[in-house]
Amino acid sequence: MSDAELVLRSTRVITPEGTRAAAVAVSAGTITAVLPHDTPVPAAARIEDLGDDVLMPGLVDTHVHVNDPGRTDWEGFWTATRAAAAGGITTLVDMPLNSLPPTTTADHLRVKREVAADKAHMDVGFWGGALPGNVKDLRPLHEAGVFGFKAFLSPSGVDEFPHLDQEQLARSLAEITSFGGLLIVHAEDPHHLAAAPQHGGPRYADFLASRPRDAEDTAIAQLIAQAKRLDARVHVLHLSSSDALPLIAEAKRDGVRITVETCPHYLTLTAEEVPDGASEFKCCPPIREAANQDLLWQALADGTIDCVVTDHSPSTADLKTADFATAWGGISGLQLSLPAVWTAARDRGHGLEDVVRWMSARTAALVGLDDRKGAIAPGRDADFAVLAPDGTFTVDPAGLQHRNRVTAYAGRTLYGVVRSTWLRGERIVADGVFTAPRGRLLTRTP
Repeated sequence: MSDAELVLRSTRVITPEGTRAAAVAVSAGTITAVLPHDTPVPAAARIEDLGDDVLMPGLVDTHVHVNDPGRTDWEGFWTATRAAAAGGITTLVDMPLNSLPPTTTADHLRVKREVAADKAHMDVGFWGGALPGNVKDLRPLHEAGVFGFKAFLSPSGVDEFPHLDQEQLARSLAEITSFGGLLIVHAEDPHHLAAAPQHGGPRYADFLASRPRDAEDTAIAQLIAQAKRLDARVHVLHLSSSDALPLIAEAKRDGVRITVETCPHYLTLTAEEVPDGASEFKCCPPIREAANQDLLWQALADGTIDCVVTDHSPSTADLKTADFATAWGGISGLQLSLPAVWTAARDRGHGLEDVVRWMSARTAALVGLDDRKGAIAPGRDADFAVLAPDGTFTVDPAGLQHRNRVTAYAGRTLYGVVRSTWLRGERIVADGVFTAPRGRLLTRTP
């Protein structure tokens, strides 16, 4: 404690060993000690007494579509990172598509980094993209520091990011495995999607039928087979089909190197409550029925699903038409992910320690940042969220920080008020007031 520049004190600090009253010492942006609550504080140190508010590690969101450059009218680093900070997120990893150019070459990565450099309110990393024609670009992207590679197994929704067929998947996965990389996959089978009824129009039931569970299940089974054959490391993005859970659990038991995420909207929203024409609820794969949601929660509890991320995928409001077939598919959730998940988790008997594991510790581990992020422990970055877990608020779109204030959570009352967010020992937002951008651009640790 003697060299501490800052001490944050709370009766409820979430650490890897559990929740306890503690004083967290910070020097040069790094946590140096986690000590008993009543430890004397050096005269030179600044103290922040948080009372009974919870001090938790900042969230690490590894699935965010920032869309900058090229589609900055949809979102951008300035607005996305402000929204994330307001929601207790301190690190995000940007997806390679929906920006122009997509992050599919080392040159394109340089463009992305240059755009983000002076706009990010928090630490930002980048995924690369695996396309049918860019196998030669994968190793240079890896060497340039991307955290892994995103691929679609069905059409992505944007022409500049085509999907991989099974032969192309095998080639990309073999190359990525050759240098120890990670492939993250949007797993829906295009043949099952093509065979599903495609009615269009405003009825959510018709949209749900157009994205059947077996499209996910088949694509995940194929991915597992490829990963097993190559001993590759793969990650399933935004799982929504509970029918795939037995396949995933068996693969894990068999030693397949597979991890899985789901998203707040699959855990908190249900198909039965989606109004017709309300395309703010449209995403792919879709929000499914309540019984399906119950099984996703069970899989989170038993470890079949590893983590929870937003899949923040915004667009301009005009693209959210009342026709589910033509409306843009994506849910904006950065600012609300923590309270949305916490509200549902507490109703199901989970604690904030579970939420931290799903949304911070395991996401940090997914991208190899668990030596720096994801826990309140000595040697980690002093990234924190301060949460009033019993406080409530009603979601007003006007209060959101992302560029286009369309949200599926409008009018919902949620538990968990983020009082402040800290990045490397500096408060970056408190009670809606932001500092200037302080984020770093992160690269994969060799």
